[in-house]
Amino acid sequence: VQLQASGGGLVQPGGSLRLSCVASGPILSDYTSGWFRQAPGKEREFVVGIRWGAGSTRYADDVKGRFTISRDRAKNTVYLQMNNLKPEDTAIYSCAAGQRMIYSNLDVPSLYNYWGQGTLVTVSS
Repeated sequence: VQLQASGGGLVQPGGSLRLSCVASGPILSDYTSGWFRQAPGKEREFVVGIRWGAGSTRYADDVKGRFTISRDRAKNTVYLQMNNLKPEDTAIYSCAAGQRMIYSNLDVPSLYNYWGQGTLVTVSS
């Protein structure tokens, strides 16, 4: 599986962006999908993970209610809709895919098998 993330950019606080993660190869939504982000000078952190088969989703506490993960099976694409963006959301966002993952491990980046390159999101006025 090769992943390609896009959709980042500059947005004002309170604005929205939708990130896309297109996969070439096996059907992405048969895997577990995740989004992670890394801000300058900080560790990579978990944003959201979803086990498509089980329909179970886990969000980081600071994005709950603002971010939504979804998919388009026909396009083999996973999306991250980000609303009410805050300056602290500024980071490079990366998508990932894994297999046979359990809910409690969705936030563990080392368990994801495939990674896309990051896309930069900057939230600033």
